Amino acid sequence: MKTLLTLQLTIFLLVAVGFLMKKIHIIGPQGQKNINDLVIYLILPCNILHAFTQSAADGNFMKYLEILLISIGIQVFCVIYGKVMFRKEPEGRYKCLQYGTICSNAGFLGNPIAEGIYGAEGLVLASVYLIPQRIMMWSSGLAVFSGSSDKMKTLKKVVTHPCILACVLGIILMVTGLPLPPGLDGAVTAVGNCNTAMSMMVIGMILADIDLKDFWDWTVVKYTVHRLVVIPAVVYIVCSFLPLNKTVLGLCVLLAAMPAGATTSILAEKYQVDSPFATKMVIFSTLLSLPTICLWSIFLQ
Repeated sequence: MKTLLTLQLTIFLLVAVGFLMKKIHIIGPQGQKNINDLVIYLILPCNILHAFTQSAADGNFMKYLEILLISIGIQVFCVIYGKVMFRKEPEGRYKCLQYGTICSNAGFLGNPIAEGIYGAEGLVLASVYLIPQRIMMWSSGLAVFSGSSDKMKTLKKVVTHPCILACVLGIILMVTGLPLPPGLDGAVTAVGNCNTAMSMMVIGMILADIDLKDFWDWTVVKYTVHRLVVIPAVVYIVCSFLPLNKTVLGLCVLLAAMPAGATTSILAEKYQVDSPFATKMVIFSTLLSLPTICLWSIFLQ
């Protein structure tokens, strides 16, 4: 509970900083666009690469294989679930909802919670769980926003995106155990560590342009229930019928119960796809995740 409260407070303070910077005009529209591009094309790839290099697996490899296969299954389920549940929404909202269903904030919120509940083993297992999500969010997820009628052009955009290249390089480094060269490793880590601060401040800047009277949105409420309650409940029901280790089962459910990822807002802003709606998804689901994650933790224990 203490870890979760601290993380939530950190998130909202960073959002508040971005909100204030935009409101008092320290950051203007062009500056916001430049920061958004900086996050997508430099900070996020470094953060992804650093995460993979910190995910070396030790011990019982059967657990890693189990959680990897379940994570792949969850990602496939979320892609189908998002398409079916939100197919009647307007195109802009549909893209945000579909991406937000595929990609949660399991990286920032999930890792420390996994470590707090399950110790060092939980942190390593969570890192393995996140491999399919990181690949999906920068392949299928990115294609949701950047999609066009030209499939080959879309494929080229996705395959050559810095975040996808970071995933590929990261997997190679993780599997081979090769470290980044000294100096480069420190630079990648330093830039990647800016991810949370910069991403949340971008969300705060987008939030500054939203009329607070329009913040309440029943579609966002519906999405939040699906993201925080329904999806983890389905994961729990399915996994409870499988001969899984209790730690693997608990981690899969907890990490499936995370709110919308910050990249939902960042990519919506980048591709001009209803970023105010995407920001409401991130803010509202993150706020509501405080009680729901606590309840899931108590239930699983």
